Parts: sequence; C-alpha cells; structure tokens
Amino acid sequence: MNSSSFYIDGQWQEPATSERQAVFNPSTEEQFTETAWASADEVDQAVMAARRAFPSWSTTDPSERVAALERLIAVFEARADEMAVTISEEMGAPLDLSRRAQAPVGLGHLKTFAKELAAMEFTRELNGPEHLVALEAAGVAALITPWNWPMNQICLKVGAAMAAGCTMVLKPSEIAPVSAALFAEFCDEADIPAGVFNLIQGDGAGTGTSLTSHPEVDLISFTGSTRAGMAISKAAADTVKRVSLELGGKSPNVIFADSGIEASVPAGVGMCFNNTGQSCISPTRMLVEDDAYDEAVELAAAAANATEVNVASEEGRHLGPLVSEAQFNKVQHLIQVGIDEGARLVAGGVGRPEGLDKGWFVRPTVFADVTPDMTIWHEEIFGPVLAISKFASDEQAAEMANDTPYGLAAYIQGHDRERVQRLARQIRAGVVQINGSGRAPNAPFGGYKQSGNGREGGRYGIEDFLEVKSLSGWPIE
Repeated sequence: MNSSSFYIDGQWQEPATSERQAVFNPSTEEQFTETAWASADEVDQAVMAARRAFPSWSTTDPSERVAALERLIAVFEARADEMAVTISEEMGAPLDLSRRAQAPVGLGHLKTFAKELAAMEFTRELNGPEHLVALEAAGVAALITPWNWPMNQICLKVGAAMAAGCTMVLKPSEIAPVSAALFAEFCDEADIPAGVFNLIQGDGAGTGTSLTSHPEVDLISFTGSTRAGMAISKAAADTVKRVSLELGGKSPNVIFADSGIEASVPAGVGMCFNNTGQSCISPTRMLVEDDAYDEAVELAAAAANATEVNVASEEGRHLGPLVSEAQFNKVQHLIQVGIDEGARLVAGGVGRPEGLDKGWFVRPTVFADVTPDMTIWHEEIFGPVLAISKFASDEQAAEMANDTPYGLAAYIQGHDRERVQRLARQIRAGVVQINGSGRAPNAPFGGYKQSGNGREGGRYGIEDFLEVKSLSGWPIE
C-alpha cells in the first residue's frame, strides 16, 4: 500500500520529509499504518503536473474519456473487496456496510458518469447554427474529500472532473488516507494519462491551504465542515476561483401520524444511526405529529436499545466505532450537553456500550422533548444521536424543519399525497426523500444555505466542472 507516498504525474513519489503521521484503527485505537503530509513544494509539483496535462486531456473526444472511465471501473470492480476492507479498517465502517455500501457507492458513481458522458452534447445550437454554446473543461481542479464516505466523495469528484475534461489534484482526509491511495493505484492500473489524476496527502490547514490557494488551480470542489468551507471560500477569493461546497447538515425527518409509525419510526432511527451517524444527510431531527408523538418516542427508544454495536471487523449489520478520539470526545460532550439542557434521555447516554472498553464506540442515543433553544437541535453531532420533537400543524412542521442554518436533506413520511408534496416544496433543502425512497443514481446532490453550493452526481455533477462559452458567427464561411 502506498499510503505514505504521493501519486504525481503518473508516478509514485516518496515524500521529501521523513516525518510520518499515524493512522489509527478506530475499533482498536491502535496504529495500523502511517502517511506523510505534502509540503507546499510537493503541492506545486502536483498542480503543475495537472496543468501540463490539461491542454491534451481537455480536448480529447468524449469517447476517449468514457473509455478511460470504463477502464477505471473494471479495475475497481476487480478490487472492490480490497477497497471495502481498507475502508472498514481505516474509518471503522463494519465490513458488511463497507461491502454493501461504502465501496459500491463509489463504483456506482463512476458507472453513472460514464453513461451520462456518453450521452452529453458539449456543443449546442442557440438560435440556429451561427450561434453556439460550447461546454468546456474548467481547468485544474482541487478536490478535497472527507473521511466518512471516502469512496462516495472521491468518485463523485474524480469521476465528474475526468468526464468534463478537467485534470485534478486530490487531497483526501488525513484521518482516512489509505482508501485514497488505493484508488490512486486503481487509476494507475487503468492507465489514466499521466497528470490527469494526482494524489497528495496532508492536513487541511497546511497542505489543503497550499492547494486551494495555488494560482494554477482553477476550481475547488470541497466536502467537509461548514467552518472549513468558509475558510476555503475566503482563500479562493484572492484568485477568483470557482468553489463548489458540500457541507454540513441537520436534516429533519417529518413523520405524520398516518405514516404507519410502527415502521416509519424504527426506519428513521436506522437511517439516523447508519454509518454510526457519521453522514451529512443523516435524519438527526425526528419531527412527529403530536397525535403519534408518545408512541413514536417509545418506538424510537426500543429501536435504539435493540441496535447492536461491535468492532468493524466482525460480520453483521451492527454499528461500528466513531472515526477518531476527537470525534468520540465531541459526541460524548454533546450528549452530556443534551442532558444538561433538559432534553429527555430515553435511550443511550454517555459512555461506551456495555462490553466495549476499547475503541471509539458510543451508545446509540435518543433524546425526546428537544426544543429549538437546545444545542442538540441546531448543532451537527455526527454520531448516532437522535433528537425527537413534536408538531401540531403542517405550518409548524415546515417552520421546524427549516429552523436550521443547514439545508442539505429532509425526509417526509406520510400517506396524504397533497400534504406530503406541499411540505416537500416548502422545505429548503437540496434533497428531499419521501416514504423511504432512495435517490436516483443520476440525481443531483447538494444543499441550500450553509450546507453549501453546487451539485454532485450525474450530469449535474459533470456540469459543475464545465465552463460555458458563447460562440457567434459559426460556422465561418
């Protein structure tokens, strides 16, 4: 594994410094590998490799880029289990989750991009053949990805950038760098042209800042915290870079009394706890119609108490650990804040689950009677912690759902079609899922308000890496 090396201009490159950073297994708290952080000079090498590759790659026929994506897909398919095991070890996703979702979701995005690219028109007539609109690659892209769904985010960005004709430099999270190094091996094995894809490792404050402020970077695609997204936007302003941000969330799950709460409430708990609650779209606020509230609280508590927690290496559909000690401490603190501010604890609480005295495990936790003045109503916890509140009218449901600085996702459960569809239009979020429906493979993904801007996935994701050019007087006689 090349977790301590960088992939620049089609070659693996040893870091200039001998200093290494430990990477820990969250289930054991033990170091299992190490990585290096790129210096400003190494960032420059990666960016300039991408710059040199851009004129050729950006002008390739789309069919060539489809072929490159298909080669990458073939390598990924052959080594998918290797990727799943790597993700499980580095960020704590249980093996079943890694094999069922963490690795396959990235592969699915690549397949979708190849399909969308094959059907895209990059030159379109506007009021006849003399006036055209051309869609062209935007340039060198800086791609910065998080640790919680590493292949989901890497493939959403890399696949779209490749399809658009951009060249790129990827900096994954320093907490989970190994899956990104493995993905770079996939790119190398797939014969992606030198300089099109480059990988560096490092932290946000040092390596990340060097990358996002580099004058030869044309656009930035970042997924992470809202705080970091704001800092990146400010750094990019000096050179007027395009910035696409996918940030935090505090997503509501509105449950109407007619939804069949015996099923909808446990399902909502499961969605909140998925990936140990470490998903930006987790439905962490359950808003229940008052007629069904008391029963919903009981059902949610029972579902939480029945949720198993175990090490990531074990087979099964249990929850794994949080990704790091810092994340563990944050979640423990916010659970205690919820208790101190008067929310009613009906399941879980502070401390590790019984029988797990090592590893960054938390108890699946449910609070009832959570009010908008409480910290756990507004703050993204990023752990298996659910806040339940009640509403008395459709108007109040919409108001409570929108009472958040975020606007990434929302969920609605109910069988009155007019009522559900009206609420779906009223909620200010980029993604709304109704009655447990999943998103289409090519659906746009992104948020309103402090959840970011831009869209990822399918044709919309590719378009985020394109510039629009108007051509008049075409063709020339």
